Amino acid sequence: MTDDAHLVETGIASELAFQGKLLEVRADRVRLPGGGEGTREYVVHPGAVLVVPVLDSGAFVLERQYRYPVRRVMLEFPAGKIDPGETPLATAQRELREEAGYTAANWTPLGTIHPEIGYSNEFIEIFEATGLAQVGQALDEGENLEVVTMSEQELLATYDCGGLTDAKSIAALFAWRRARGR
Repeated sequence: MTDDAHLVETGIASELAFQGKLLEVRADRVRLPGGGEGTREYVVHPGAVLVVPVLDSGAFVLERQYRYPVRRVMLEFPAGKIDPGETPLATAQRELREEAGYTAANWTPLGTIHPEIGYSNEFIEIFEATGLAQVGQALDEGENLEVVTMSEQELLATYDCGGLTDAKSIAALFAWRRARGR
């Protein structure tokens, strides 16, 4: 393992810049490796999960949902924030049921990603869900989405033409394909 001490920034002071319902923004003063000081503004996030649901046919269960920050309907795998006291697996099971309307008999961890390392501490635990049974959605108030299914080739073709740009879903597809290749 490499000694990374020459790259580490050390926190000196931390200030809460914004507190919202989902996340907070902090502005920290840091000591730089060379001895100087800098400021780091970043989003504090509770963590999330993403589920790669695979039907017995091999098709994926995905969602189409309007995402206000990018002002467009996005194609993505089911995902959601980890609630306080909830394990990542419990969150994955809850989100698959609520958003996509499925339960799964089998759960396989596929890894962890850090999607926004330049400005957030968010992590996303990725799970594959198989042995799916459709039980009906239980969407949260104000949540609107459409469930779709796509084969792996259809999803890759969608990526190739720019129809899949959600970074967490692209990373999850990569993790799923790597797990299948082992």
